[in-house]
Order: sequence, then C-alpha cells, then structure tokens
Amino acid sequence: ILASASRAGTTGNMQVYSIVVSRDQEVKDALLPLHFGQKMIAEAPVVLTFCADFNRFNKWCNQRNADPGYDNFLSFVTASIDALLAAQNAVIAAEAHGLGTCYLGTTTYMAGKIIEVLNLPKGVVPITTVVLGYADENPGLTDRLPMRAIVHHEKYQDYSDDEINRLYAEKENMDEYKQFVVENEVENLAQV
Repeated sequence: ILASASRAGTTGNMQVYSIVVSRDQEVKDALLPLHFGQKMIAEAPVVLTFCADFNRFNKWCNQRNADPGYDNFLSFVTASIDALLAAQNAVIAAEAHGLGTCYLGTTTYMAGKIIEVLNLPKGVVPITTVVLGYADENPGLTDRLPMRAIVHHEKYQDYSDDEINRLYAEKENMDEYKQFVVENEVENLAQV
C-alpha cells in the first residue's frame, strides 16, 4: 500500500510529501479528539496522515548549496496535491487488497494540533488522513452529485439557478440530510 502511494504522480518528481503511519494506540487516542471524536481513528488498525513536506526537500537543497525555493503558496498547493495523489493511490491499493478505507476531512481543520501530536517539524503540514482496516460492515456507496453537475465538455458551462436546484434536489431530499438540517438547527443543507 505504501509502495503504491510512493508511485503516485508528483509535481516535478520531487515528492514533497510524507506519510505518517500511526498504529500505536496512544498516538491514535491522542489523534481522536483532533478528528472530532470519530471513533474510526482509535478503532482502525492503521491511521495514515499524508503531509505536505518541505522539510526533507529543503534540507537536501541546503546541504548541496542550492536554493530550495519552497516557501510560497504555489509550492504549498503543489505539495498538497502530491500528498493527495499519494493518498488516493494508497486508498486504491488498500481497497484492492480488501481493506476498508475512509478519508477524514478533519485534518485541515486541526492541522496545528495534529502537528504537535505527530511531532511534525517546520515545513511539514498535515493535508489528509486515511484510516485502514478490515471493515466490520459493507456499507453502500455514499451519495454523489449527478455527473452533469461535475463534468463540463470543452469549456466550463455555468449553472442557472434552476439547474442548481435540480442538481442538489436529490441530496437535499435524502432523509439523512434532512435530519442533519434539523440537528444543526438551520433552514437548509447548504447552511450546514
């Protein structure tokens, strides 16, 4: 799985990302509240944190009297993309081996605290987290917008108000999301 992650496409073939593999229960328990208490963090056998990593590349350049040039927003974006590509390769490999996976979007919300728990040095920023393990259940596919909502041919075609209503109607009318609206005490799903 990790070898598959390492073979992902990478900007300039620099691999400015790192993967922190967490199996120790104490580490996973420390990560649990930072991922909003999602139990899968503590229960999954393996937690992978994918990070944008300028630390390693900068040290390599500095040891060779070269200017790293990785201290700007564009570089952060490309390192984030590299980390996400590696994460997706890992997920595909894990699922091909019969493992269950789940991305956690909480990583970017709690990056500062995750940096502390994982002892990440300056220049290493957590981008996403993936839990791996053999699933206790086999849930169906999660909902997605219809293809016409995300695919544009030749050029981007902007959406009319009516089309936005049609594209989001199914999602807004699902019982799960209606309950989400009630629980969050708002008027509609977009406000959640």
